[in-house]
Amino acid sequence: MTKGHSSVETAAVQSQVATYVYSMLSSRVFLSAFFSWFVAQFIKMFIDQLRGRSQGSRDMLATLLWRTGGMPSSHSSLVTGLATTIGVLNGVKSAIFVLSLFYGGLIIRDALGVRRSAGVQARELNRIGLQLSERFDIEFHPVKEVSGHTPSEVFVGVLLGFFTGLAFSLL
Repeated sequence: MTKGHSSVETAAVQSQVATYVYSMLSSRVFLSAFFSWFVAQFIKMFIDQLRGRSQGSRDMLATLLWRTGGMPSSHSSLVTGLATTIGVLNGVKSAIFVLSLFYGGLIIRDALGVRRSAGVQARELNRIGLQLSERFDIEFHPVKEVSGHTPSEVFVGVLLGFFTGLAFSLL
């Protein structure tokens, strides 16, 4: 005799998993967070295209799906959309709202302060390293420059997330 599940049991488990995944992906909280992020990234891609920063469809796709920094802050938009929807649906006194509010505050603080400072320091290190490598003819490997956000980029991201979260909560 072999251990395991029958094909009927396996199909039932797969159906249950599919139901849970669909339920999560169609929830207002998920949709507001996802669309807050996606719309911010789309706007960022559009702005990069207008400014001539994108060098084709590959750059546009990278901006849409991955790149950080720039206008608006998708980090701020996502966490604000998440907190707004949770606050409207569960109430501002709920533990999950308080959690999402503090989580959002940390993410926004990181996008605005820590990551921005790290990016500024990395740019300066790369500038100094390049000067030294040229002057002393040594090999230099630049450090990664992390893009943080300006206060206006964060503010626009927060507004976008708030109104997206509100829309998914009330519609």
